[in-house]
Amino acid sequence: MAEINREDVAHLARLAHIDMSTAELDRMAGELAVIVDSIKRVSEVAGADIPATSHPIPLSNVYREDVIGETLTNEEALSGAPDNAAGRFRVPAILDGE
Repeated sequence: MAEINREDVAHLARLAHIDMSTAELDRMAGELAVIVDSIKRVSEVAGADIPATSHPIPLSNVYREDVIGETLTNEEALSGAPDNAAGRFRVPAILDGE
């Protein structure tokens, strides 16, 4: 088993501002130890000739070409606005100028 104990979990819980009971700390220590051991076993099997991957299927660029489509005129865009001034949307101030 990995060297993750209850005190380590309690320390991490304090850093994350998570309140955990004694039973939760004990259970989490066991679960984290199993996870760390599993990662160690995978690391032992993966040799230097095996590249690290973050996704099992290669991903490709899924962006489309940027094509300008139909756009609104300034008047059309402002036609439904409750208030506008000088060709712009007018909204209530949220900052008091400080």
